[in-house]
Amino acid sequence: MSIPGSKIQPDFLSEGDEIAIVSPSYSIDAQKLDNAIRIIAGWDLKIRVGRNALKKYGPFAGSDEERLSDLQEAVDDPAIKAVLCSRGGYGASRIIDRVDFSRLRERPRWFAGFSDITVIHLWLNEVIGMGSIHSDMPLHFGDGEKTEATFTTLREALFGDLKRIDWDGRVFRPGPVRGEVTGGNLSLLYGLTGTPADPDTDGKILIIEETGEAYYHIDRMLVSLRLAGKLDSLAALVVAGMDDISDSRTPWGKDIEETVIDVVRDRHYPVLFGFPAGHVNDNRSFYIGRNAEVGTNNGRFSLVYE
Repeated sequence: MSIPGSKIQPDFLSEGDEIAIVSPSYSIDAQKLDNAIRIIAGWDLKIRVGRNALKKYGPFAGSDEERLSDLQEAVDDPAIKAVLCSRGGYGASRIIDRVDFSRLRERPRWFAGFSDITVIHLWLNEVIGMGSIHSDMPLHFGDGEKTEATFTTLREALFGDLKRIDWDGRVFRPGPVRGEVTGGNLSLLYGLTGTPADPDTDGKILIIEETGEAYYHIDRMLVSLRLAGKLDSLAALVVAGMDDISDSRTPWGKDIEETVIDVVRDRHYPVLFGFPAGHVNDNRSFYIGRNAEVGTNNGRFSLVYE
């Protein structure tokens, strides 16, 4: 189905549907994969694991050709209703331009993941024109430090029950605003500039998250996106998890909020902080490529899908 003003939206899942788990990036441990399978089976879904999902080739889940083969099979098989990526790391960009996504236009299906899977999200959104789900992944299923909402929102997103996300945070220039949601990992947004997956951000609600970077690098990536025009005409900038951001040898002297605001201070749109997604324990799922409204009310924020 499709929603006016947003990307093609795959059909939502029903009990008994079959999903695939593939590893397009780094490898996953068998026990962690087993944990995920047990949880997903409890959602009354059938699970097919890619033939190469547990292989190891350096840090990758098999060679480029093996990871590509699993991803292509998940794209082509009409029985598969959704594709969960087992983990992130790095590697999706090495194969993304070799995947034939043409059958998705006839039989759309959900792809879910985050971090390095931002590559797949943006390729689907910009090249295929299809929505997807930014979500946690089998690597973390059963992780006791994760919030319950981390996993329940993925199920809700797959079955069509995810309508809104509420959170507490801070805001610079309040809303409300409407727009199509895009975004993901900041390093990948930065790295995909100039490629076919380079996101069109005009009028969009851009959600960004990051982990393990220095403050100056966060600034450099944001400034580069601004120079490329990606931060000029947003509907809103929503800052999600910024985990393990550290100083380099030379102290930066500003926190994440100050760093972000300094880059977009002269823009007109709302900037919201604390969105519960990314490399954090409360990593809730959200749709990419679907229209939503972002609003604020006395420090309580909401993202509501149309």
